[in-house]
Amino acid sequence: MKRKIVWIVIGTLIFISCNNQKKDEEATPAKAVKHFEPTWESLQQYECPEWFRDAKFGIYTHWGVYSVPETASDWYGTHMYNQTHPNYKYHKETYGDQKEFGYKDLVPLFKAEKFNAEEWADLFVESGARFAGPAGEHADGFSMWDSKVNPWNSVDMGPKRDITAELEKAIRKRGLKYVVSLHHSWLWGWFPTWDETTDCADPANASLYGEKVPKTAWQLEKGNTWYTVNPMPSEAFERVWLEKVKEVVDGYSPDLLWFDNRIQILSEDIRKQMMAYAYNEAAKKEQEFVLTFKRPDFPLGTGTVDLERNRMPKIYPEPWLTDNSISKQKWIWHKDLKCYPTNNLIDDLVDIVSKNGNLLLNVAPHPNGTIPNEQKQRLRDMGKWLKLNGEAIYESRPWLIYGEGPTETKTGHLADMQFDGFGDEDIRFTTRNGQLYAIALGWPESGVLPIKSLSTSKYNGNIKTVELIGHKGKLEHKQTIDALSIQLPDTKPCEHAFVFKIN
Repeated sequence: MKRKIVWIVIGTLIFISCNNQKKDEEATPAKAVKHFEPTWESLQQYECPEWFRDAKFGIYTHWGVYSVPETASDWYGTHMYNQTHPNYKYHKETYGDQKEFGYKDLVPLFKAEKFNAEEWADLFVESGARFAGPAGEHADGFSMWDSKVNPWNSVDMGPKRDITAELEKAIRKRGLKYVVSLHHSWLWGWFPTWDETTDCADPANASLYGEKVPKTAWQLEKGNTWYTVNPMPSEAFERVWLEKVKEVVDGYSPDLLWFDNRIQILSEDIRKQMMAYAYNEAAKKEQEFVLTFKRPDFPLGTGTVDLERNRMPKIYPEPWLTDNSISKQKWIWHKDLKCYPTNNLIDDLVDIVSKNGNLLLNVAPHPNGTIPNEQKQRLRDMGKWLKLNGEAIYESRPWLIYGEGPTETKTGHLADMQFDGFGDEDIRFTTRNGQLYAIALGWPESGVLPIKSLSTSKYNGNIKTVELIGHKGKLEHKQTIDALSIQLPDTKPCEHAFVFKIN
């Protein structure tokens, strides 16, 4: 009898437990996984994830076969065949005639003998970056991963290593999000495959240099080689372009997939297929995925907007990205590379974040795989600043206005190459969890910082206390019809932008 009662009790408890579990499941239904169709309407389901909104700062690298010559041209692969460009003469004098020693012959010289993904990842962490990764393939047709569709890759040639895989492992091990950039739409017409005086015209090299295109695919404009598109890319080119993207998505699952411009030369159909594939694969992996693009390659809302050496003039309603280089003029390493001062890099980060953007900073490694000391120091200085002042950057959101001051940033593609930086009167604002931060990009010699946007004539709020991060104690301040005037301490708390907490 006792045994019967025990089993009745156990059965009742199991029934109640299962019933309660069923009710809980009904009360909190599983989140539906989005499915993307290759239509612009369906691709508008894209949502930029919170990790990207919070991260603010990332690093990527321009490093590959094009780094080998160590000369002043980022586009060495194409300029070495252009008789009007200095790289043509340099190549001929250094390596030999372009018909005998072409770009393909630089591949064995790209050995990456000192490349250490662990050291790179440690440096990225030290810099304060929250996402990082390599240029997976630049315009030169050389894949930095174990490609099955492209025999010209870093596993079968050159370094004989899967650079993309090594960096993925090292970067993710340190808790950073992983980035891969792709520039390979530029390969169409990049090399002069029509020119019989070069090795580019040899059909045996077509898997690197691409299909033969007519001379009209090249157009000399203002002393630089630029590309018209005549004819448009072939179906075969588009198929390989798409397969390369799929290899990166399937093999390395980047958290952020970055695309260079000029994708508009591809058919809309192939662009939509690519986005749908990337989004659906990320959804299967329950991955919070970011895809960035330059306008007008994709419709707004189908991904996250990216600007090159450029920035939004004011607060943009959606998160956005700008990519700039550690050097004002160059993306790749060369012997005379000059880096931005650290102050410029930090000011740019602050300005971009105040406008709801993220900064992706390019680093230019040496051909042997090391990151030169001058660049390392810039990154470490940024990390030191972020360690002290990061509460005003990470997880922050824009305020009512992005800032104040006389300096107007230039706008338009590559506009930052003509921008010299901010002055002592420039101030930027951010917020985090209800806290307002005013970030002064200079330290006034007068010892008083005026913030006009917080004057009684512009800001209807009683400012109780003002603090300076890195300085102990509250600061004296006075709010008048003209400005909030803050009395600065005798000693600066850091070397660069100064963060004030307004309460």
